[in-house]
Amino acid sequence: MIRLPNLSKAHLFIRATRSDAKAFSLPYNLTSRALSAMSIPENCHVVLIEQPGGVDAMKYTTQPVGKPAAGQIVVKNSFIGVNFIDTYHRSGLYPVKLPFVIGREGAGTVVATGEGSHLKVGDRVAYLSGSSYAEYTTVPEGFAAKLPSQISDETGAASVLQGLTAWTQLTQDCPIKAGDTILVWAAAGGTGSLQVQVGKHLGAKVIGICSTSKVDIVKSLGADHVIDYTKEDVAARVKEITNGEGVDAVFDGVGKTSFDISLACLKVPGGWMVSFGNASGPVDPVPLSKINVGNFRLMRPTLFNRIKTGEQFQTASKQLFDFIAGGTVKCAVHKVYPLKDAAVAHTDLQSGKTTGKLLLKP
Repeated sequence: MIRLPNLSKAHLFIRATRSDAKAFSLPYNLTSRALSAMSIPENCHVVLIEQPGGVDAMKYTTQPVGKPAAGQIVVKNSFIGVNFIDTYHRSGLYPVKLPFVIGREGAGTVVATGEGSHLKVGDRVAYLSGSSYAEYTTVPEGFAAKLPSQISDETGAASVLQGLTAWTQLTQDCPIKAGDTILVWAAAGGTGSLQVQVGKHLGAKVIGICSTSKVDIVKSLGADHVIDYTKEDVAARVKEITNGEGVDAVFDGVGKTSFDISLACLKVPGGWMVSFGNASGPVDPVPLSKINVGNFRLMRPTLFNRIKTGEQFQTASKQLFDFIAGGTVKCAVHKVYPLKDAAVAHTDLQSGKTTGKLLLKP
Protein backbone atom coordinates (compact mmCIF):
# COMPACT_ATOMS: atom_id res chain seq x y z
CA MET A 1 0.00 0.00 0.00
CA ILE A 2 1.15 3.56 -0.77
CA ARG A 3 0.21 5.84 2.13
CA LEU A 4 0.52 9.49 3.00
CA PRO A 5 2.42 10.41 6.15
CA ASN A 6 0.22 11.21 9.13
CA LEU A 7 -1.60 14.53 9.05
CA SER A 8 0.71 16.47 11.33
CA LYS A 9 3.84 15.56 9.36
CA ALA A 10 2.11 16.13 6.03
CA HIS A 11 1.18 19.62 7.24
CA LEU A 12 4.81 20.30 8.12
CA PHE A 13 5.96 18.91 4.76
CA ILE A 14 3.91 21.51 2.91
CA ARG A 15 5.94 24.25 4.58
CA ALA A 16 9.26 22.43 4.51
CA THR A 17 12.43 23.57 2.73
CA ARG A 18 15.23 21.22 1.72
CA SER A 19 17.04 21.80 5.02
CA ASP A 20 13.81 21.39 7.01
CA ALA A 21 13.26 17.97 5.47
CA LYS A 22 16.60 16.79 6.81
CA ALA A 23 15.37 17.47 10.33
CA PHE A 24 12.82 14.68 9.85
CA SER A 25 15.55 12.32 8.56
CA LEU A 26 13.49 11.86 5.38
CA PRO A 27 14.54 12.44 1.75
CA TYR A 28 13.47 15.88 0.53
CA ASN A 29 11.91 14.45 -2.62
CA LEU A 30 9.46 12.48 -0.45
CA THR A 31 7.63 15.76 0.16
CA SER A 32 6.35 16.03 -3.42
CA ARG A 33 5.80 12.30 -3.76
CA ALA A 34 3.82 12.11 -0.52
CA LEU A 35 1.58 14.97 -1.56
CA SER A 36 0.89 13.54 -5.03
CA ALA A 37 -0.71 10.24 -3.98
CA MET A 38 -3.43 8.99 -1.67
CA SER A 39 -3.62 5.50 -0.26
CA ILE A 40 -3.76 3.15 -3.24
CA PRO A 41 -3.89 -0.66 -3.16
CA GLU A 42 -1.41 -2.68 -5.16
CA ASN A 43 -4.21 -4.46 -7.03
CA CYS A 44 -7.76 -3.61 -7.99
CA HIS A 45 -10.80 -5.25 -9.55
CA VAL A 46 -11.27 -4.92 -13.30
CA VAL A 47 -13.49 -6.37 -16.02
CA LEU A 48 -11.51 -7.67 -18.98
CA ILE A 49 -11.65 -10.03 -21.92
CA GLU A 50 -8.96 -12.53 -22.92
CA GLN A 51 -10.82 -13.53 -26.09
CA PRO A 52 -13.69 -11.78 -27.90
CA GLY A 53 -17.17 -13.18 -27.50
CA GLY A 54 -20.51 -12.77 -25.79
CA VAL A 55 -21.09 -11.40 -22.33
CA ASP A 56 -19.64 -14.57 -20.83
CA ALA A 57 -16.26 -13.55 -22.27
CA MET A 58 -15.99 -10.82 -19.64
CA LYS A 59 -14.01 -11.71 -16.52
CA TYR A 60 -14.20 -9.93 -13.16
CA THR A 61 -10.68 -10.26 -11.83
CA THR A 62 -7.80 -8.28 -10.34
CA GLN A 63 -4.69 -6.70 -11.76
CA PRO A 64 -2.03 -4.25 -10.53
CA VAL A 65 -2.94 -0.58 -10.23
CA GLY A 66 -0.88 1.46 -12.67
CA LYS A 67 1.59 4.08 -11.48
CA PRO A 68 1.27 7.44 -13.21
CA ALA A 69 4.09 8.52 -15.50
CA ALA A 70 4.64 12.16 -16.42
CA GLY A 71 1.46 13.53 -17.90
CA GLN A 72 -0.75 10.87 -16.30
CA ILE A 73 -3.05 10.61 -13.31
CA VAL A 74 -4.67 7.72 -11.45
CA VAL A 75 -8.41 8.04 -10.89
CA LYS A 76 -10.37 6.12 -8.28
CA ASN A 77 -13.56 5.54 -10.24
CA SER A 78 -16.88 6.47 -8.65
CA PHE A 79 -18.91 5.65 -11.78
CA ILE A 80 -18.10 4.16 -15.18
CA GLY A 81 -20.03 4.71 -18.39
CA VAL A 82 -21.39 1.75 -20.38
CA ASN A 83 -21.46 2.31 -24.15
CA PHE A 84 -22.15 0.34 -27.30
CA ILE A 85 -18.49 0.67 -28.27
CA ASP A 86 -17.73 -1.49 -25.21
CA THR A 87 -19.88 -4.26 -26.67
CA TYR A 88 -18.09 -3.91 -30.02
CA HIS A 89 -14.71 -4.34 -28.30
CA ARG A 90 -16.03 -7.31 -26.32
CA SER A 91 -17.52 -9.06 -29.36
CA GLY A 92 -14.53 -8.50 -31.64
CA LEU A 93 -16.41 -6.24 -34.07
CA TYR A 94 -13.76 -3.64 -33.24
CA PRO A 95 -10.56 -5.70 -32.73
CA VAL A 96 -8.40 -4.86 -29.70
CA LYS A 97 -5.10 -6.09 -28.30
CA LEU A 98 -5.77 -8.85 -25.77
CA PRO A 99 -6.11 -9.13 -22.83
CA PHE A 100 -8.20 -5.96 -22.81
CA VAL A 101 -9.80 -4.05 -19.94
CA ILE A 102 -13.10 -2.75 -21.32
CA GLY A 103 -14.42 0.82 -21.04
CA ARG A 104 -13.81 4.27 -22.48
CA GLU A 105 -15.03 6.75 -19.85
CA GLY A 106 -15.49 7.28 -16.15
CA ALA A 107 -15.54 9.80 -13.33
CA GLY A 108 -14.05 9.87 -9.87
CA THR A 109 -11.30 11.32 -7.72
CA VAL A 110 -7.64 11.83 -8.57
CA VAL A 111 -5.57 9.74 -6.16
CA ALA A 112 -2.11 10.03 -7.75
CA THR A 113 -0.43 12.32 -10.26
CA GLY A 114 2.62 12.06 -12.45
CA GLU A 115 5.36 14.65 -12.66
CA GLY A 116 4.24 18.09 -13.77
CA SER A 117 0.50 17.42 -13.54
CA HIS A 118 -1.83 20.44 -13.45
CA LEU A 119 -4.40 18.30 -11.62
CA LYS A 120 -4.18 17.66 -7.91
CA VAL A 121 -4.90 14.74 -5.65
CA GLY A 122 -8.50 15.10 -4.50
CA ASP A 123 -9.74 16.75 -7.70
CA ARG A 124 -13.00 15.35 -9.07
CA VAL A 125 -12.72 14.59 -12.77
CA ALA A 126 -14.51 12.96 -15.68
CA TYR A 127 -12.36 11.42 -18.38
CA LEU A 128 -12.34 9.95 -21.88
CA SER A 129 -9.81 7.13 -21.86
CA GLY A 130 -9.49 3.35 -21.98
CA SER A 131 -9.56 0.63 -19.31
CA SER A 132 -12.31 2.31 -17.31
CA TYR A 133 -14.06 -0.92 -16.18
CA ALA A 134 -11.90 -0.89 -13.08
CA GLU A 135 -11.71 0.42 -9.54
CA TYR A 136 -8.68 2.52 -10.52
CA THR A 137 -7.74 3.77 -14.00
CA THR A 138 -4.55 5.46 -15.22
CA VAL A 139 -5.52 8.33 -17.51
CA PRO A 140 -3.62 10.83 -19.68
CA GLU A 141 -4.29 14.03 -17.77
CA GLY A 142 -5.18 15.97 -20.93
CA PHE A 143 -8.20 13.69 -21.33
CA ALA A 144 -9.46 14.31 -17.79
CA ALA A 145 -11.51 17.41 -17.01
CA LYS A 146 -12.29 18.82 -13.57
CA LEU A 147 -15.97 18.59 -12.78
CA PRO A 148 -17.80 21.79 -11.85
CA SER A 149 -19.34 21.75 -8.38
CA GLN A 150 -22.84 21.60 -9.93
CA ILE A 151 -22.10 18.28 -11.69
CA SER A 152 -21.97 15.02 -9.71
CA ASP A 153 -19.58 12.17 -10.44
CA GLU A 154 -22.59 10.17 -11.66
CA THR A 155 -23.58 12.82 -14.20
CA GLY A 156 -19.95 13.28 -15.22
CA ALA A 157 -19.56 9.60 -16.05
CA ALA A 158 -22.91 9.59 -17.83
CA SER A 159 -22.10 12.54 -20.07
CA VAL A 160 -18.58 12.30 -21.45
CA LEU A 161 -18.60 9.88 -24.38
CA GLN A 162 -22.23 10.18 -25.43
CA GLY A 163 -22.46 13.88 -24.64
CA LEU A 164 -19.38 14.72 -26.66
CA THR A 165 -20.59 12.45 -29.46
CA ALA A 166 -23.88 14.33 -29.65
CA TRP A 167 -22.26 17.75 -29.33
CA THR A 168 -19.50 17.24 -31.92
CA GLN A 169 -21.79 15.54 -34.43
CA LEU A 170 -24.34 18.36 -34.43
CA THR A 171 -21.86 21.26 -34.23
CA GLN A 172 -18.80 20.03 -36.14
CA ASP A 173 -19.35 16.86 -38.17
CA CYS A 174 -22.74 17.95 -39.55
CA PRO A 175 -23.26 21.53 -38.35
CA ILE A 176 -26.94 22.07 -37.62
CA LYS A 177 -28.38 25.57 -37.86
CA ALA A 178 -31.61 27.15 -36.72
CA GLY A 179 -34.51 26.10 -38.94
CA ASP A 180 -33.03 22.75 -39.99
CA THR A 181 -35.12 19.61 -39.54
CA ILE A 182 -33.30 16.57 -38.16
CA LEU A 183 -34.26 12.96 -37.52
CA VAL A 184 -32.83 11.16 -34.48
CA TRP A 185 -32.98 7.37 -34.11
CA ALA A 186 -33.07 5.77 -30.64
CA ALA A 187 -34.13 9.16 -29.33
CA ALA A 188 -34.65 7.89 -25.77
CA GLY A 189 -31.21 6.29 -25.59
CA GLY A 190 -28.01 7.68 -24.14
CA THR A 191 -26.73 9.40 -27.28
CA GLY A 192 -30.10 9.97 -28.96
CA SER A 193 -31.60 11.75 -25.95
CA LEU A 194 -28.66 14.16 -25.96
CA GLN A 195 -28.90 14.69 -29.73
CA VAL A 196 -32.54 15.70 -29.30
CA GLN A 197 -31.61 18.26 -26.65
CA VAL A 198 -28.60 19.64 -28.51
CA GLY A 199 -30.68 19.87 -31.70
CA LYS A 200 -33.35 21.91 -29.93
CA HIS A 201 -30.69 24.14 -28.37
CA LEU A 202 -29.34 24.86 -31.87
CA GLY A 203 -32.80 25.84 -33.08
CA ALA A 204 -33.60 22.75 -35.15
CA LYS A 205 -36.95 21.04 -35.60
CA VAL A 206 -36.37 17.59 -34.13
CA ILE A 207 -38.15 14.36 -35.04
CA GLY A 208 -37.36 11.52 -32.63
CA ILE A 209 -37.79 7.81 -33.30
CA CYS A 210 -38.42 5.29 -30.51
CA SER A 211 -40.65 2.40 -29.43
CA THR A 212 -44.08 2.75 -27.84
CA SER A 213 -42.97 2.70 -24.20
CA LYS A 214 -40.50 5.54 -24.77
CA VAL A 215 -42.68 8.04 -26.64
CA ASP A 216 -43.44 10.17 -23.57
CA ILE A 217 -39.75 10.28 -22.65
CA VAL A 218 -38.78 11.62 -26.08
CA LYS A 219 -41.56 14.21 -25.93
CA SER A 220 -40.27 15.35 -22.54
CA LEU A 221 -36.84 15.95 -24.08
CA GLY A 222 -38.36 18.57 -26.37
CA ALA A 223 -38.79 16.68 -29.64
CA ASP A 224 -41.25 18.41 -31.96
CA HIS A 225 -42.54 15.08 -33.31
CA VAL A 226 -42.11 11.48 -32.16
CA ILE A 227 -42.43 8.45 -34.44
CA ASP A 228 -43.16 5.04 -32.94
CA TYR A 229 -41.26 2.76 -35.30
CA THR A 230 -43.17 -0.30 -34.03
CA LYS A 231 -46.47 1.11 -35.27
CA GLU A 232 -45.69 3.62 -38.00
CA ASP A 233 -43.94 3.68 -41.38
CA VAL A 234 -41.00 5.91 -40.48
CA ALA A 235 -40.22 7.22 -43.98
CA ALA A 236 -43.89 7.90 -44.78
CA ARG A 237 -44.41 9.70 -41.47
CA VAL A 238 -41.30 11.83 -42.01
CA LYS A 239 -42.52 12.88 -45.46
CA GLU A 240 -45.89 13.74 -43.93
CA ILE A 241 -44.33 15.87 -41.18
CA THR A 242 -42.05 17.68 -43.65
CA ASN A 243 -44.70 18.19 -46.37
CA GLY A 244 -42.89 15.77 -48.65
CA GLU A 245 -39.48 17.43 -48.41
CA GLY A 246 -37.61 15.11 -46.06
CA VAL A 247 -35.12 16.08 -43.38
CA ASP A 248 -31.87 18.00 -43.60
CA ALA A 249 -29.99 15.35 -41.59
CA VAL A 250 -30.47 11.91 -40.04
CA PHE A 251 -28.46 10.83 -36.99
CA ASP A 252 -28.55 7.04 -37.07
CA GLY A 253 -26.89 4.99 -34.33
CA VAL A 254 -28.98 1.89 -35.02
CA GLY A 255 -27.14 0.70 -38.12
CA LYS A 256 -28.07 -2.32 -40.18
CA THR A 257 -31.87 -2.29 -39.88
CA SER A 258 -32.35 1.48 -40.15
CA PHE A 259 -29.86 2.59 -42.81
CA ASP A 260 -32.08 2.31 -45.90
CA ILE A 261 -35.03 3.83 -44.04
CA SER A 262 -32.84 6.77 -43.08
CA LEU A 263 -31.86 7.38 -46.70
CA ALA A 264 -35.54 7.43 -47.67
CA CYS A 265 -36.14 10.21 -45.14
CA LEU A 266 -33.51 12.62 -46.51
CA LYS A 267 -34.17 15.88 -48.30
CA VAL A 268 -33.29 15.96 -52.01
CA PRO A 269 -30.80 17.28 -52.90
CA GLY A 270 -28.03 17.16 -50.34
CA GLY A 271 -29.49 15.61 -47.18
CA TRP A 272 -26.92 14.50 -44.61
CA MET A 273 -26.81 10.83 -43.56
CA VAL A 274 -24.81 10.56 -40.33
CA SER A 275 -24.35 6.86 -39.56
CA PHE A 276 -22.44 6.34 -36.33
CA GLY A 277 -23.53 3.12 -34.62
CA ASN A 278 -24.14 -0.60 -34.97
CA ALA A 279 -26.84 -1.28 -32.36
CA SER A 280 -28.67 -3.62 -34.77
CA GLY A 281 -25.46 -4.79 -36.45
CA PRO A 282 -22.99 -3.20 -38.88
CA VAL A 283 -24.39 -1.61 -42.04
CA ASP A 284 -24.04 -3.71 -45.19
CA PRO A 285 -21.67 -2.37 -47.89
CA VAL A 286 -23.26 0.70 -49.50
CA PRO A 287 -23.20 1.03 -53.29
CA LEU A 288 -22.63 4.63 -54.39
CA SER A 289 -25.83 4.45 -56.40
CA LYS A 290 -27.74 4.68 -53.11
CA ILE A 291 -26.14 8.04 -52.45
CA ASN A 292 -26.30 9.68 -55.87
CA VAL A 293 -30.08 9.30 -56.21
CA GLY A 294 -30.48 12.35 -53.99
CA ASN A 295 -27.01 13.89 -54.03
CA PHE A 296 -26.89 12.71 -50.43
CA ARG A 297 -23.91 13.30 -48.19
CA LEU A 298 -22.84 10.26 -46.15
CA MET A 299 -20.67 10.46 -43.06
CA ARG A 300 -19.38 7.84 -40.64
CA PRO A 301 -17.93 9.96 -37.80
CA THR A 302 -16.16 8.72 -34.70
CA LEU A 303 -15.58 10.83 -31.61
CA PHE A 304 -12.00 9.63 -31.28
CA ASN A 305 -11.06 11.17 -34.63
CA ARG A 306 -12.76 14.44 -33.73
CA ILE A 307 -11.10 14.65 -30.31
CA LYS A 308 -7.53 13.47 -30.78
CA THR A 309 -5.66 15.77 -28.40
CA GLY A 310 -5.97 16.76 -24.79
CA GLU A 311 -6.50 20.37 -25.84
CA GLN A 312 -9.47 19.38 -28.01
CA PHE A 313 -10.93 17.36 -25.15
CA GLN A 314 -10.56 20.21 -22.68
CA THR A 315 -12.32 22.64 -25.02
CA ALA A 316 -15.18 20.31 -25.91
CA SER A 317 -15.74 19.01 -22.37
CA LYS A 318 -15.88 22.57 -21.00
CA GLN A 319 -18.60 23.43 -23.51
CA LEU A 320 -20.51 20.28 -22.60
CA PHE A 321 -20.19 20.75 -18.83
CA ASP A 322 -21.27 24.40 -19.13
CA PHE A 323 -24.46 23.25 -20.88
CA ILE A 324 -25.12 20.58 -18.26
CA ALA A 325 -24.39 22.90 -15.33
CA GLY A 326 -26.68 25.52 -16.86
CA GLY A 327 -29.53 23.06 -17.34
CA THR A 328 -29.53 23.19 -21.16
CA VAL A 329 -28.74 19.48 -21.39
CA LYS A 330 -29.80 16.80 -18.93
CA CYS A 331 -28.28 13.32 -18.69
CA ALA A 332 -30.75 10.68 -17.54
CA VAL A 333 -29.34 7.57 -15.88
CA HIS A 334 -31.33 4.39 -16.50
CA LYS A 335 -29.59 2.18 -13.95
CA VAL A 336 -26.37 1.77 -11.97
CA TYR A 337 -24.89 -1.75 -11.84
CA PRO A 338 -22.11 -3.12 -9.63
CA LEU A 339 -18.87 -3.41 -11.60
CA LYS A 340 -18.99 -7.19 -11.19
CA ASP A 341 -22.33 -7.19 -13.05
CA ALA A 342 -20.96 -5.60 -16.22
CA ALA A 343 -22.25 -8.58 -18.22
CA VAL A 344 -25.79 -7.82 -17.06
CA ALA A 345 -25.36 -4.19 -18.10
CA HIS A 346 -24.21 -5.26 -21.58
CA THR A 347 -27.16 -7.61 -21.92
CA ASP A 348 -29.60 -4.88 -20.92
CA LEU A 349 -27.98 -2.30 -23.23
CA GLN A 350 -28.18 -4.60 -26.24
CA SER A 351 -31.79 -5.54 -25.48
CA GLY A 352 -33.00 -2.14 -26.68
CA LYS A 353 -35.24 -1.81 -23.62
CA THR A 354 -33.21 0.77 -21.71
CA THR A 355 -33.45 4.56 -21.77
CA GLY A 356 -30.76 7.09 -20.99
CA LYS A 357 -27.38 6.03 -19.63
CA LEU A 358 -26.18 2.81 -18.00
CA LEU A 359 -23.42 3.09 -15.41
CA LEU A 360 -21.20 0.76 -13.42
CA LYS A 361 -20.13 1.41 -9.84
CA PRO A 362 -17.01 -0.26 -8.38
